[in-house]
Amino acid sequence: MSSIIEGYNYDIFISYRQKDNKGDRWVSEFVEALKGELESTFKEDISVYFDINPHDGLLETHDVEASLKDKLKCLVFIPIISRTYCDPKSFAWEHEFKAFVEQASKDQFGLKIKLPNGNVASRVLPIRIHDLDADDLNLCESVLCGVLRGVEFIYKEPGVNKPLTVDDDEKKSLNNTKYRIQINKTANAIKEVISGLKKEPAESASERKKSLSIEDKPLTKEKSIIVLPFENMSSDPEQEYFSDGLTEEIITDLSHINDLLVISRNSAMTFKGTKKNTKEIARDVNVRYVLEGSVRKSGNNLRIIAQLIDAITDTHLWAEKYNGTLDDVFDIQEKVSRSIVDALKIKLTIEERQEIFARPINNPAAYELHFRARHEIWHSTEEGLDRALNLVNKGLEIIGENEILYADAGQIYILYIDTGIRKEENLFKAGEYIQKVFALNPRSSNGHYLRGMISRKKGDTQEAVKEFKQSLSFAPNNPDSLAWLSWVYSHSGKVTKARPLISRLHEIDLLNPVNYLWAGLLEVMDGKFDTALKELNKGLKMVKENPIFQYWIAKGSAYTQNYEEAFKLINQIELQSPETIWAQLATFFKFSLQNKKYEALQTLPEDFKSLMKEDEMFPIWMAESYSLINEKKEAIDWLENGVKSGFINYPFLMEYDLFLENIRSEDRFKKLMEHVKYEWENFEV
Repeated sequence: MSSIIEGYNYDIFISYRQKDNKGDRWVSEFVEALKGELESTFKEDISVYFDINPHDGLLETHDVEASLKDKLKCLVFIPIISRTYCDPKSFAWEHEFKAFVEQASKDQFGLKIKLPNGNVASRVLPIRIHDLDADDLNLCESVLCGVLRGVEFIYKEPGVNKPLTVDDDEKKSLNNTKYRIQINKTANAIKEVISGLKKEPAESASERKKSLSIEDKPLTKEKSIIVLPFENMSSDPEQEYFSDGLTEEIITDLSHINDLLVISRNSAMTFKGTKKNTKEIARDVNVRYVLEGSVRKSGNNLRIIAQLIDAITDTHLWAEKYNGTLDDVFDIQEKVSRSIVDALKIKLTIEERQEIFARPINNPAAYELHFRARHEIWHSTEEGLDRALNLVNKGLEIIGENEILYADAGQIYILYIDTGIRKEENLFKAGEYIQKVFALNPRSSNGHYLRGMISRKKGDTQEAVKEFKQSLSFAPNNPDSLAWLSWVYSHSGKVTKARPLISRLHEIDLLNPVNYLWAGLLEVMDGKFDTALKELNKGLKMVKENPIFQYWIAKGSAYTQNYEEAFKLINQIELQSPETIWAQLATFFKFSLQNKKYEALQTLPEDFKSLMKEDEMFPIWMAESYSLINEKKEAIDWLENGVKSGFINYPFLMEYDLFLENIRSEDRFKKLMEHVKYEWENFEV
C-alpha cells in the first residue's frame, strides 16, 4: 500500500523490539487500536507498516539496505521506546531508528517540519512505554538531536513502571492517563505532522538548508518575539529605570496574547548592553522577531525609537520615531504594541484587546513612580522594598485607587515575607491590597498570581493551583505563574502536570538559570535524581558558585548515594557562602549523613529553625536530617509541619526519599501518610 503523498511507500512505520510484544502483545494491541483511531481521524486510508515476525526488524530479504530503503520511506516514524529499545546492538535501534533519522534528514521534507499552527515538529513520534534510565534517555536524545518528546503510555504506581493498558485504572496511576485518550493524542499528532507535510513545498536537502531560519535551528513558533531592553539614551544614567520600565510594560502587554510566544523579562534583560546582532539573539532564544529601541528622557520630554526586525530575513518590518512628552507615553506604548500585532497579523480576541490597550495608570507622574518602584522591587532587598513601598504610596496619593499600584504594594508585602519579616502581618496586608486589585479588575492576571502566592504561603495548595491557572488564562506567558504552578504540582505529587509548564518556561525564559532549578526540583519530586542533577548542573554553569544550586546538587548526589560529591559541594557552600541559610541547611544535612548527632544539633539556632517553618519545602529537608540521626519525634514533627504547609507528594515521602527510612515504621508516620495519601489522591488538578 502506498502513502497519501506521492513518492513514499507508507504513511507510518512502527518500530519496536520484538521482546516488548511477547506475553500480553502490547505492541500488537497498540497498533490495532491506533489503526481504528486513524480511520476516524483521516478522510483517506492511512497505510501502516508493522512487522510482526518473531525476530527484530525487517527480515523479508537478506539485504538489509534494500529492505530499509523500501519500508523506511515513510512520512511518520513511530518507535516504541521501552527499557530495551535504546540498545545499539539491536536491529530496531541501528537499522530502523537511526536509519530513518539519517534518511529523513536528507529527503525532500527533512526530519523536522513546520506544522499548520506555526510550531515545528519531528517526523519521529516516540511512544514511551517505560520511564528510561538516564543513559538510555541521553542516547535517544543524541540521535534525535533534541529533547525526547512524544506520547506516553506509562503506568506508574510507587515501585511500578510498566506499559499502560486499556484495563488500567487511571486514578491509581501517578500519570492519571487513560489508554483511550493517549491513542487519540497519537492519532492527532500524526495528523498534525502529515498536514504539515502536505502544506510544505518539497525541495532538495541543499535548498532546504539554505532556507532554514537562523542557521538551521528550527523556530519554536512562527509568531514568537523578544523585546530587547530599550537603551537609555538620556545623559543621566539614573533614568535607566524608565527605559527598563517601558521594556517591561511592553512585554507585559504582549504576554496577554495566546497566539504569541513572548520571551520573558528575565531572559530579555540578559541582553542589556549586548554586542550581539539581532540574528544571534534570535537564535539564542529561538524566536523569529526582535523588537529593539531606545528612550531619551529629558525632564518632561520624550523621544522613543522602536523597530521590529524579522530575524530570518534580517529585514525591518517597521520602524518609528515618537517625539512627545511624558503625557504621550501611553499613546506611544499602545502604538508600539498595536504595530507588532498588525505586523505579525495576529487576530486579537476581545479580551486580549482590552488587556493590551487598557490604560491602568493614566497619570504620567504616577506612571513614572510605578516604573521607579518596579526598579526597586526587582532588587528584592529589604531596603529596596522599603523604597518601593514609599514610591507606590506616593503614586496612590497622586492618582487615588489604582489596580497596578495596588498590585505593586501586594507584591512588596509578599516579598517582605521572603526576607523573613513578620509573615502573618504582611500576608494580611498583601491580601488587603489584592482585594483592592480585584475590586477594580476581576480579570487581573497579576492579581490572581499574587493571590496564588498568598494561598501557597498559607498552605492552601489547592487554592494556589486555581489562582495560578486563572492567572495563566489571562496571561499565558506569565513566567511567575508558570514557575509556581509547576512547583505546586511537583510538591503535590502531580509531576506530569508540571512537565509541560517547565517546557513552556524553557521556551519563554530559557536564559533564566532559576528555571533549571524548577526543572531539577521537579525531577527530585519524581524520584529521578540522575535527571535532576543534569538540570541543576545546567543552572550552576550559568551562576557559578551559587549556594542554592550547590545545595541541591549536593542533595541530588546524596540521593544517588554519591556522598563524596555531596560532601565536596557542602564544603564549598560552607567556605563560599557561610552566612546563608543554605550553608546552615547543608551543614546540618552533612553531619546527619555522617551520623554526627551532637555536631548536627549544634548547627541549629532557634531563629534558623523558625525560618525553616515558613515554607512547605524546608520542613521536609529538616525531617530528613532528623531522621538520619534517629531523632524520630523531631523528624515527624517537621514532617507534619511540611504536610500542613501543603507538601503532599505521597510517592516521594513513601518511596523515593531514602532519608526518611528510619521513621517509616513509626505509627505517627503511618497515620500521617494515610492523611497525605488521601490529600494526594483527591488533589484537583
